[in-house]
Amino acid sequence: MTPAQPTPAEPASAQPTPAEPTPAHAALDALVRHVAATGFRAHGLHVRVGDDTAEHRWTPDVREEVHSVAKGVAVLAVGIAADDGLVDVDGPVAATLPALCTGAGTDRVTLRHLLTMTSGVDMPWSPTELTEWPDLAAEFLSRPSRGRVFQYANASTYTAMRVLERHVGDVGAFVSERVFAPLGIADVGWARCARGFVAGGEGIALRTSELARIGRLVRDGGVVDGHRVVAARWCEALHSDWVEREGAGPGYERYAMAGWDGPGQLWRLHGAHGQMLLFDRDAVVTVTADDHAGADAFASAVADVLSARSAATARD
Repeated sequence: MTPAQPTPAEPASAQPTPAEPTPAHAALDALVRHVAATGFRAHGLHVRVGDDTAEHRWTPDVREEVHSVAKGVAVLAVGIAADDGLVDVDGPVAATLPALCTGAGTDRVTLRHLLTMTSGVDMPWSPTELTEWPDLAAEFLSRPSRGRVFQYANASTYTAMRVLERHVGDVGAFVSERVFAPLGIADVGWARCARGFVAGGEGIALRTSELARIGRLVRDGGVVDGHRVVAARWCEALHSDWVEREGAGPGYERYAMAGWDGPGQLWRLHGAHGQMLLFDRDAVVTVTADDHAGADAFASAVADVLSARSAATARD
């Protein structure tokens, strides 16, 4: 990927900071200082606090793979379809994909289990998983389920999107029409397997500014510019009914539908290499980066900055 630090031809850019920094600019300034101090390879940063926004860039705002943030988009799509009466998140996957559910116990796996990574099917991520199996969903569901055991797997979201496809048609087109278009985001492709099905757990490229629009939609409970895109309960499902994970490190101890709890009081959608939406009350921080190793430390810095803001607000 393109190095995240600006070249002389591509200087870092930001909105001018007001003489009296607004809450978003104050948070942005603190995070830009963190990037400078740590060398975190950020591409772009967008901060929203209430209706106040501020942004800073180190590289041009081009579309880049957002990795597992796509899992959150998949959840929103399933929620829209569920509220349209097209799919039942608690119905067995076998009702839709009967020929594929051949592993012991997979007849009891539901769409909700797939989205919360609790199908109990062991299939760790592989960089070639979309091409190494004739049918990834068939391979996934041919393996036995160990019950409601957590295992993070892109194949789980991929299989969930295969279920959704049976009910809404092409998932990429459905997401473009029902999720992206209301946000003013156009011409977004989704990576696909050789059979033509969307990757599901990754495979969407967005600009930082576009990712920030998704963050605002989620923060505002599924409404954008007075128009409801998705019911609030599906935005809440991204960070509620947590699955507890014993022995996991900070920020990875609880998982919901695509969302991770923490660090601190925030929760986040977290894609590989530092693509994140971080939420804390009325604040949303959006970051795109090329720094997998530094992402957790940056998330902790966001938690500290937003926590300090909340403390200051409480004192006032």
